[in-house]
Amino acid sequence: MRLKLDRHLRALLIVLAVTCALGFGFKQHCMPGGWTHSEQYITGCYSDAVPFWSARQIDKGKIPYLQTPIEYPVLTGAAIWIEGAATHLIFRRHANDGDFLGVVTAVNIALAFLVLWMLWRAGLDRQRLWWWAAAPPLILYVGHNWDMIAVTLAVAALLQARENRLVRAGALAGLGVAAKLFPIVILPLLGLSALFERERSWPQRLRRAALVTLAAIRAWTAVNLPVALAAPDNWAEFYLFSQSRSGTAAGSWDVLGVLGWLPLGTPEKNLYATLAFAIGGAAIVALGWRRHRDRLWLLATPLLGWFLLTNKVYSPQFDLWIWPLLVMTAPRLWPVALFAITGIFAYFAEFWFFAGMDGAWPAASTIDIAFAAMARALVLLWIIADCLRKSPPEWVGRWPVRD
Repeated sequence: MRLKLDRHLRALLIVLAVTCALGFGFKQHCMPGGWTHSEQYITGCYSDAVPFWSARQIDKGKIPYLQTPIEYPVLTGAAIWIEGAATHLIFRRHANDGDFLGVVTAVNIALAFLVLWMLWRAGLDRQRLWWWAAAPPLILYVGHNWDMIAVTLAVAALLQARENRLVRAGALAGLGVAAKLFPIVILPLLGLSALFERERSWPQRLRRAALVTLAAIRAWTAVNLPVALAAPDNWAEFYLFSQSRSGTAAGSWDVLGVLGWLPLGTPEKNLYATLAFAIGGAAIVALGWRRHRDRLWLLATPLLGWFLLTNKVYSPQFDLWIWPLLVMTAPRLWPVALFAITGIFAYFAEFWFFAGMDGAWPAASTIDIAFAAMARALVLLWIIADCLRKSPPEWVGRWPVRD
């Protein structure tokens, strides 16, 4: 049995290596000679790392927040600085944006392998492990941005919650929020899990819920407080940028506006997005309570899905946020396959729209983006309903985890 498991793991590692190599090549193939003739949009090889190299003065070795503003949370900003320093150290005076992209992608690939190892150790079903090893979003996004940091922390937090290590899960989720906002959906589930544990008295429950909350706050504060004190304006850039941002073409509110159903300004989008998420999120917890009360961490998947649908911004790489959660907890996998397919359509629709703005071909319109986003949204709603109505995958209740 051990030999079989080892062979299986080796096969998974090989497939993941191929997937990540495809992702590396997908972003790097148009770097020689720099982006020309809108090829970053036409072929989809765009990556945020490339413009960041010069626009955020990573090429000059500037420290994010202290010496240059940056519109990301602090843990991601720290990663950008470290990866920039590594690029200068490795390539010295020849360092360029392509080299920086390579370093960023290499770090993300390492995190993808870490996620696979965590899922393997947790006893995830063999079929589901393949869905991570051969994940289409990894090809699209392993070199796109810095989202793998928060993704890895979110997966780690949920796996700790599965083992009822709620304080540790709270700390990991708090660190995730310091890298990207979306792991915040995990925190209320951890607090509720501690507060309603059946085997503890109410004083014990209250104490544990307080410890979970404190662990999350301390983890987030430990990362953020030094920067907030040293450079408060630049530290606040992410939060101010998020509030003032008008939205993206694939966001639900913009889709409704393009179709002429609900045109809104930025303040209205902020308000409606907050209300819709709060009301829908409360409904998700209420509806999932009976089936999942003892495993509330499972509701992180429908909650994150609802967050993506109600948020005013839906950047393409957001698909990567929820993919490992879908692999872990979706009751059925074939709707997850549809999510991947519609996500690919939405990805190219959005970038071909930018190509069209540059006068290049193929070109897409905001209507094309709207229909692709609507298709993805319908699949996501279907998955949310599945998560609330159907039993979770067998591995969730299997114990012990793999040695």
